[in-house]
Amino acid sequence: MNIDVVIIGTGRVGLTLGFMLAKVGLKVVGIDKNKSIIEKINKNEMPFHEPKFDEIIKEVDFSVREDYGIISKSKNVIISIGTPLLPNIEADFSQLNSVMNELVKNLVEFQNIIIRSTVAPKTMEYIKNYLEKNTNMKVGENLFLSFAPERVAEGKIWDELQNLPQIIGVEDEKSFKKANEIFQLFTKKIFKTNYLSAELVKLFNNSSRYVNFAISNYYAIIAEKFNQDIYEILKMANYDYPRGEIPSPGLTSGTCLRKDFGFISETFPFSDIFLSSWRINEYMPKFIVDSVCNKVKIQNRNVTILGYTFKQDSDDIRDSLVPKLIRYIKKELPDNIFVVEPNLDLTDEGYENCLLLDAVKKGDIIFITIPHSEFIDKNDEIFDLAKDDAYFIDIWNVMNKNKIFFKKWMEL
Repeated sequence: MNIDVVIIGTGRVGLTLGFMLAKVGLKVVGIDKNKSIIEKINKNEMPFHEPKFDEIIKEVDFSVREDYGIISKSKNVIISIGTPLLPNIEADFSQLNSVMNELVKNLVEFQNIIIRSTVAPKTMEYIKNYLEKNTNMKVGENLFLSFAPERVAEGKIWDELQNLPQIIGVEDEKSFKKANEIFQLFTKKIFKTNYLSAELVKLFNNSSRYVNFAISNYYAIIAEKFNQDIYEILKMANYDYPRGEIPSPGLTSGTCLRKDFGFISETFPFSDIFLSSWRINEYMPKFIVDSVCNKVKIQNRNVTILGYTFKQDSDDIRDSLVPKLIRYIKKELPDNIFVVEPNLDLTDEGYENCLLLDAVKKGDIIFITIPHSEFIDKNDEIFDLAKDDAYFIDIWNVMNKNKIFFKKWMEL
């Protein structure tokens, strides 16, 4: 075997891990089915934005291919693929099953398999049984299997890969030893546990954040119902108060927060706190538009949307709630919708990416949907250049008015 690690799935999680392993001296090769991603990586171009990795891709020896046959030449195989949630609250195993089918065709004895994707409880048990059923190998004897969930946040991956504790879920000592040899090359702290606990660690982390954001969003809905400003309330509630800060409301989404709760909810037949949180967070686009319509008419007005991705300073639009917000706005029949997203080209989304200040000048109603740094840095300029009768919707309090809904002339 002349390859140290094969990474199956070179998206934001798999590719950055591959670069980290190559950076510490391992020979790493990627496998992906997306031809556009393969082409960019093999030309030393990052297929997405992530700080520091634009430089690293030019420093390391890393290539990507479609051929699964390369698996047989590698000591370690790390699987980092999408694990979506189906609309009926069910884990979607289609990508996983597709990879597993190719994996068993190319496995050789004594290889180390590491699952990196976020998975539903008991998925590792399924993978173990699948491998043993479809090969002549047994985990812990002549094949090694572990679950090592990623825990990083976009925009912080380089630092968090090194500084966040790594969870390794195993059912035998030999598999832990093999996985530990990989992660101890760059990770400061490693926790050893079983498959199921490791699965739940990741799901609990993400679901807790999702629930906390839902509480904040629910508070925003309550405050609006009583005609009060949520940010004024939060300012007083959080100031020098030692028992937990209430986070800001917002459009809570993203490929983890918007679906990971479902891996737990799928397991139980009754409504739970996760499903309630999901309903609240998914209601926020409609809450925002309905609240605006109670204050100002959208029909025949120009609407400006500042932000399209799912989070601050990201180029990732997966599971963003902004498209949902725009669909509700379109039902109110505005004259024009101007979208500004400084982190990516919106052509594939069907929008012309407008210049920030031009779009602000044109807008009768201005939605600040994502708190990108450019909007924060230029908040005074945005306010000054807006029409005097412009109406602002500022869910993240970018303008520091401590209000979600406000008219410009009332703030002058």
